[in-house]
Amino acid sequence: MDHYKRKSHFDYFNSLAFPYVGTTVNIDITKLQSAVKAQKLPFFLTICYCVSRAANAVPEFRQRIANGGIIEYENCRTSHTVALEDGTYCYCTLEDRLSFWDYLEYGRLEQQIAKEKRDIEENDAANDLLYISTLPWLSYAALVQPVPVPADSNPRITWGKFFTQNERILLPVSVLCHHALVDGKHIADFYEALAEQCERVCELISTDPISI
Repeated sequence: MDHYKRKSHFDYFNSLAFPYVGTTVNIDITKLQSAVKAQKLPFFLTICYCVSRAANAVPEFRQRIANGGIIEYENCRTSHTVALEDGTYCYCTLEDRLSFWDYLEYGRLEQQIAKEKRDIEENDAANDLLYISTLPWLSYAALVQPVPVPADSNPRITWGKFFTQNERILLPVSVLCHHALVDGKHIADFYEALAEQCERVCELISTDPISI
């Protein structure tokens, strides 16, 4: 930590009662939504894949606070909410180190397994998780996230209902991170990576369509 360039920032933000920083940005998914709809692909899993890949592309999103220092994971898993038939939800954990098509098949299977287990217990030791959720009923401009005490350092990423504006389809995507690890520039890097991932997946769907 003595050689960490953000040590003073780390110490300051790590001392705060609410050490989080976050924002909501509308992502242009016009082409991606059209491709997903044309191929009848699962929208949530498609966005989850893009979000996971984008978050893992930013080193600061893979860092966690542990024992007063910082550890950095090679790759982080996502833990997302899955709706149940009784109106509640459970958690499902996914890896993203698969091809897009393999990920969709794997994700559907893991979600079904999660529904059968109906588990809402979080593993306190799972520092590598990216917490993912969605609010598909609302297009929102801001979102308040529940956070634990003491504060954890897992990024939280949520998206809402997409909407049309000036003939473009936009998706509100919210990010909440621990400010001891993540600054505004790193959050901007995530959104830039997310736009690139959406473009990449859109091209893949268009050039190599596979119906699943």
